[in-house]
Amino acid sequence: MSRLAVAFAALALTAVSGAAQAQTQTPPPANPATAAPAAARPTIASSIKDLLANAQTRAVVEKHLPGVSQHPALPQFQDMTLAQVAPVSGGAVTPAIIAAIDADLKALPAG
Repeated sequence: MSRLAVAFAALALTAVSGAAQAQTQTPPPANPATAAPAAARPTIASSIKDLLANAQTRAVVEKHLPGVSQHPALPQFQDMTLAQVAPVSGGAVTPAIIAAIDADLKALPAG
């Protein structure tokens, strides 16, 4: 093999090795100042599942829709929002109830 071919082979191996190392390096730790904030408390636009997963928002939902967390059909509607459930709720979830839940959610202390 000529010296030129050996040089290209060595260069190719170095490039492949460097590329492999670049792909396997771990990224630097996230800067705490730019890291994503902690998950926010659920809002009226959140799924029913998310509203029920938080103790404070669950209490608000249960206040206006008693027993919803134990409803036998919860698995079918838990991924929906209250507004999405309203039309198929047989009048159990009304715009007035949604507005009252929204007001109470907004009145919860931050934290």
